[in-house]
Amino acid sequence: MKYTDYYISPIGGIFLAADDACLTELYFAEQKAFMSHSRNENDGQKCAVLNDARRWLDVYFSGRKPDFSVPIRLAGTDFQNEVWSILLTIPYGQTTTYGKIAKKIANERGIKRMSSQAVGGAVGHNRISIIVPCHRVFGAVGSRTGDAGGRDANAELCALAEG
Repeated sequence: MKYTDYYISPIGGIFLAADDACLTELYFAEQKAFMSHSRNENDGQKCAVLNDARRWLDVYFSGRKPDFSVPIRLAGTDFQNEVWSILLTIPYGQTTTYGKIAKKIANERGIKRMSSQAVGGAVGHNRISIIVPCHRVFGAVGSRTGDAGGRDANAELCALAEG
């Protein structure tokens, strides 16, 4: 069964979706790329996973690192899942670049180069924003790029973890 809910954060509305076992989507309501999903499929208040996700967001938006995890299900290509797995290793309060992720993947695969643009494409298709911290990935010179939640939201999310 699919459950959906809407969370009001200090920086905008967030759409949440889960099945009986895992969070499957978490993104800013304004993200046009994901707007095709129905928001009224089932009562999200009755879903334990969504209750955990809302609690995780409450802690995060209070400026603290959540001390628990929410079970997630990442659904993408092998490459996207590889990139998203790396995003999950970015320590709280720290950032990285598309280039560093591309270099890490190239090293792991034993190849000379990996495209930063391909990494950016995978980051941009992350359907579990914030928990899978795509907002902590920047361009080559530390520039904020086209974060789907908006550059203002990206900056505010990063500032939360910096104290």
